[in-house]
Amino acid sequence: MPGLPPASAALQTKGRGGKAVTLVRGLPLDAEALSALGKRLRTACGSGGTVKDGVVELQGDHCERVIVSLKAEGWQVKRAGA
Repeated sequence: MPGLPPASAALQTKGRGGKAVTLVRGLPLDAEALSALGKRLRTACGSGGTVKDGVVELQGDHCERVIVSLKAEGWQVKRAGA
């Protein structure tokens, strides 16, 4: 959305037993809208995941796919930690 700072998509393995998790942060949405967005992203990536404390977590390395999906919905998003 214009005028808002970009959201970020990052890959994390720390503290997860070596398993990769894609984290999406910085989306200014309420809990219900964030949950719906999380479901759309899980479907687009074909993976499991959850929404915790305003952060969408997707199982696996899906940063590029998440960025493409969010940009298609009109969000400004960048890759973090790359």
